Amino acid sequence: MSQQVDLSLEEQKILAEKTQRRAALRNEYLKLKSDPFRHATGEGGAVFDSAIQRYSAMKVNGFDYFKPSIKNGLQGLFLLVIPMGGFGYLVYKSRAEQEARFRNGEVAYKDRRFKLI
Repeated sequence: MSQQVDLSLEEQKILAEKTQRRAALRNEYLKLKSDPFRHATGEGGAVFDSAIQRYSAMKVNGFDYFKPSIKNGLQGLFLLVIPMGGFGYLVYKSRAEQEARFRNGEVAYKDRRFKLI
């Protein structure tokens, strides 16, 4: 590993250990993936990864363990309801103003973007 000036000695050791762990996991994965005798045991296909299995199980069973609270209620309000309502209001307001300009004769028919002829 190359020497990095802006990191302390302890951080460099941590990065070196992380790199070694990553290389060891990569080598183990490649060894399992390219094993020519693996099909004989009936385990063909992808390499089993327990972390991916736990993540998939969490995503499938997440609704069963959901507990409503004030926090996630407010999150839903601020992330879904208010933005959708605000956008709907802005669209309604701009369309109403545009329609009022059309009805008052402020915009000539030939200058309108959407016209029949």
